[in-house]
Amino acid sequence: MTPLLLTDALRPLNVTLGAVRRRNGFNAVHGLADPLVLADTAGWTPAGALLDGSALPALLDTAVQRWGAAPHAAATLAWKSYTYWLAMPAVLSWAVARRVPLVDADRVSVRFGGGPGAALVQVGLRRPHVAVLPDDPLAHVNVPGITVVPDETLLLKTLRTSLLDAHLDPLSERIRRDVKVGRRTLLGSVASGIAYAVLRSAHALHGSAADTAGTLLDALDLADLVDIGMDETGRPTVHRRTCCLAFTLPQPKVCSGCCLR
Repeated sequence: MTPLLLTDALRPLNVTLGAVRRRNGFNAVHGLADPLVLADTAGWTPAGALLDGSALPALLDTAVQRWGAAPHAAATLAWKSYTYWLAMPAVLSWAVARRVPLVDADRVSVRFGGGPGAALVQVGLRRPHVAVLPDDPLAHVNVPGITVVPDETLLLKTLRTSLLDAHLDPLSERIRRDVKVGRRTLLGSVASGIAYAVLRSAHALHGSAADTAGTLLDALDLADLVDIGMDETGRPTVHRRTCCLAFTLPQPKVCSGCCLR
């Protein structure tokens, strides 16, 4: 994909991320590389090294050091952070432009830690590839890096294949070999992360953010893991049906949507 075409493909996503940053502050997007597509991967680790286990200790150790967490809680909280930042660009790009940047493991790089205020894990794209619909202007540009899928259903299936089948499902299996934590607990964090990413970007979306989040969760078979409701002011809320174990930290936290509340 040429640099110009890549800029065109991700422009709606980048505009949305900029709006989220301006409204909610730098921390709202600090787990994503800026720019999202990495021109230089020096200092970054291919996400495939998490799946094969070689880089997984570095991620989990970062969580232990940051929170003083027990191994199973560190794994769950590291996963929660990682899956949030990994899913965000894919689901927001779908929401605002019906374009899906693929996030399978061989197209993503990561780095861990950083100074005070830094995200636990940061995600960037390498070898970017974007799936679009037939009525997208990019569908008529015959260059590598653009895949045209016939309809909305298959576009969402492409998102699912890239995010879950080719990345998070095998990573979940890898984590659960080493740490006693349930698959449903881990998937609960994926579901809540997607819901929060969409709802926190509501001001930049067309239509109902709650409906958009619901469509995504249905397509990913994650809808039974969270409830999206309304608070007393009419603002959408997310309530988890599983726990991320933050309450087990030396300084316990109970998240706003925790099932323990």
